[in-house]
Amino acid sequence: MIWEQCTEILKDEMQVRLYGMWIRPLQAEESGTTLRLFAPNPIFQKHIAKEYLGRIRELVLERSEGKIQDVMLEVGTRPVRADDMQLAVAMTSPTARKPRPSLNPLYTMANFVQGKSTQMAHAACMEVVQHPGQGGYNPLFLYGATGLGKTHLMQAVGHALLEAKPDARILYLPADKFVGGFVSAVQRGATEEFKQSCRELDLLLIDDIHQLAGKKATLEEFFYTFNSLLETGGQMILTSLYHPKEIPDLDDQLKSRFSWGLAVELEPPELELRVNILRKKAENQKVELPKAAAVFIAQHIQANVRELEGALNKVIATAKFRGRPIDIDVVKDALKDMLAIRSRKVNVDSILKLVAEYYRIPPRELTGKSRLRIYARPRQMAMALSRELTDESFPDIGGAFGGRDHTTVMHACDKIEELRKLDKEVAQDYHNLLRSLQV
Repeated sequence: MIWEQCTEILKDEMQVRLYGMWIRPLQAEESGTTLRLFAPNPIFQKHIAKEYLGRIRELVLERSEGKIQDVMLEVGTRPVRADDMQLAVAMTSPTARKPRPSLNPLYTMANFVQGKSTQMAHAACMEVVQHPGQGGYNPLFLYGATGLGKTHLMQAVGHALLEAKPDARILYLPADKFVGGFVSAVQRGATEEFKQSCRELDLLLIDDIHQLAGKKATLEEFFYTFNSLLETGGQMILTSLYHPKEIPDLDDQLKSRFSWGLAVELEPPELELRVNILRKKAENQKVELPKAAAVFIAQHIQANVRELEGALNKVIATAKFRGRPIDIDVVKDALKDMLAIRSRKVNVDSILKLVAEYYRIPPRELTGKSRLRIYARPRQMAMALSRELTDESFPDIGGAFGGRDHTTVMHACDKIEELRKLDKEVAQDYHNLLRSLQV
């Protein structure tokens, strides 16, 4: 599908957090010469139209080679597709009383490489394998940016549970498939069968649960499914880009229920873990990857595991094409485009742009005169980041922020440093922004 090709390019062009927040939730449908994109709500639609629709149109026209001539951005959900109908039929048929989980055979505990950034999540998953359905871990809520291993860990629990209990009733669904299956079941008058297929389980795995937000009927059905599984001792594992209490447009009752068990964040892998992941994936492909080459890749690809894997695949393909073993020269040649993007120097302008996107405010407010808190705190954050990441002096930074005095910049830096020690939210925002700018 053309949209899938476009999203791969956007994934490389955008900050990981912004891609996950704005592009990944979009649903797409090709209708003749038109690509229809569906945004979850009007605010979302307005932001996409303003910030990303122009680039999306460029990519669609380029990739479709003229087959798609227009892109429409609507509010709503994609119409039920044939594969959603087939899913609903499979889930509600008489032979579907024991669901057959569609687990990726590679997503096992043995293939999951541990590190400090994933240690707690891995330990929690192992606890679920040993004691499924226990209150302290039910639901287990894994959250974090795209490509950090949430789906891998979730499905690994499914594999491990099946090894221990071959007749375990397990169902894995991405959230959009849950929506499609439910809508199709309603249309077919098979809602009771759908309910049974989701509730008579030992383990329910739902990926990207935040995609249910704003879908009232589906959320109501999931609410009752959630309660039913808790009552019967069925284990749930949910994944999301967001902490349960931060999922936009989600009912407070579900936010509360998602927090009943354990919520664990997966963070971007540290250098040592990135190296180990690369060597493990190379080993799985029976490819010799020298440690020096792995370290070089890991030093330059920092965002997530998916990007690491993509970089490794490029390196392997380049080595095969050249008929050479992998070394630093091969790595540099294979990744020259990616390295060029990442080598662009961070400056005050790029910091202003990212901070404005992060807080969803107009960039002009960061250099404007408004003292409203919603603008003042992001402005201080941008000043502090400019001081840490650029060689600009206090007066130069003040000049870039609407001609402010150097003492204003100094105060902003001191204030953010103080708040990082006292306010977890400010500390997390600073960490997220710093990480994004350093990628």
